[in-house]
Amino acid sequence: MAAMTTVPSYTPSLWVRVCHALPRLDLSMQMKDNIFVPDSWEYQQTLLVLSSLSAIALVISLLVVLSFLIHYCCCHRGDRGEGSEEEEEDEDGSTGHGYSGKKGRGICCVTWVAVAAVTLCCVAIGIGFYGNSEANDGMYQLTSSLLTANYTLASIDLLISDTISGLQLSISGPLTSMEELFTGSKPFLVSTRNCRRLSENVINLLSSISLARSSVDTGLGNDSSVSGASIIPLTPVPPSVAPTVVPTSSLLPNPFSPGWAANTLMVNEDYRWLSYVLLLLLDLIVCLFILLGLAKQARWLLILMTVLAWLALFLSWGSLGLETATVVALSDFCSDPNMFVLNSTQFNSGTSSDVLDYYLTCSRRMNSPFQQLLTQSQRALSNIHTHLSSLDRNALTQFPKAEKSLREVQQILNSTEGNFHQLVALLNCRGLNKDYIDSLKGLCYDGMEGLLYLSLYSFLSALAFTAILCSLPGAWRSFPSESEEYEDSDSESEDPFTSHQARLQTFPPMATLAMRAFP
Repeated sequence: MAAMTTVPSYTPSLWVRVCHALPRLDLSMQMKDNIFVPDSWEYQQTLLVLSSLSAIALVISLLVVLSFLIHYCCCHRGDRGEGSEEEEEDEDGSTGHGYSGKKGRGICCVTWVAVAAVTLCCVAIGIGFYGNSEANDGMYQLTSSLLTANYTLASIDLLISDTISGLQLSISGPLTSMEELFTGSKPFLVSTRNCRRLSENVINLLSSISLARSSVDTGLGNDSSVSGASIIPLTPVPPSVAPTVVPTSSLLPNPFSPGWAANTLMVNEDYRWLSYVLLLLLDLIVCLFILLGLAKQARWLLILMTVLAWLALFLSWGSLGLETATVVALSDFCSDPNMFVLNSTQFNSGTSSDVLDYYLTCSRRMNSPFQQLLTQSQRALSNIHTHLSSLDRNALTQFPKAEKSLREVQQILNSTEGNFHQLVALLNCRGLNKDYIDSLKGLCYDGMEGLLYLSLYSFLSALAFTAILCSLPGAWRSFPSESEEYEDSDSESEDPFTSHQARLQTFPPMATLAMRAFP
């Protein structure tokens, strides 16, 4: 946490701190640290233990549903005799196909429990859609920041390569021609050779400006504090049109590439988002058709939805286990991301720790690791400009044939100075640090919040489907069978007085008026 105090625009959220403070146990039930080390088997054990809690909850749900099924299948058989004895009394107090007494109250209770469980499931589905959208927004912000950082690195590489190629062209072309023309004049020849020497010095200095180390060493000795070769060539495309190319290998590239990470995350996020949408639609379809089956009293529809509810129950508890492990691991990373990046092998193998610390913290008290190189390059370019101005004033009157070569060198120098100023602006820590902070906010704010909402959805939907599976057997037992419906329809059609008496009982004031009118 001490390292994060140096990052000005990011602080871990309350949910990150709460999840990070959860106790960690390994498979041997021993306490472990909550430091984010995803490659460690001990850390993976703590995540497995947390995920196993959802498996335990699934077993409890299965036991609860099994107990209710035993209750409906076995215990209600003994109640049929008592129900037949009380059938006449229940029929006297009921009309039509309604229910009354203890049986009616039980059926009403079971039906309302099922409706309440379906309503809870619909609320959970709404929470799931919101959480899925929040997680997608966080991942979109993360990938956009990574693509912007990749574009900045590609621009730095292009500026360095263009500047080096321009200076090399001036050395091999116009400066060589000027040396041949100034052979008879020692002062002009010395100035030209100084321009060549300074240009070569600038090439060596710019070649050592690198955000990624390589096995090739430019060999600057003690003139710079950063050693290495130029960064891996990247294609500078705007972040909005960056290609989504998936690498053939699933391993992390060495050195780490933000463009590769962004493309990989985008592809995985598309599959994650689509999977949750399909799961939410499955839950929604099951809930709606359960309500339709209860309203229509369709046994076959409820049986089909019961099978799908079992599937949704397993998926809900399974997704909760994955979300629990992901939330805890993400909270460990977001509590101190700088420490993970600085200690990670994938990052450190490609970039020096000084450069990483400079761009991650971007503190005003820290000096740029490229400051000495940039200062020396700026002085060399200024000296070249001074020598060329001197030759322009004094040499052209004596050697008019050197004017063309001198103008070419001046044009290359102007282009080099323009690229150099852009390079100085891009190498400043503020741009890349802003991309880093934006990626942290997208992952640790929106992404974390979305995962928490998805965890709440999984938990509520699992509870709802557990209640639905417990109540549906009692609900379809209350439905009248086809024989009962047929007997009721036959009795009403064969006995017209029964229906007439029912109508008189339904409208007693009208019957009383008719008897008074016709005694």
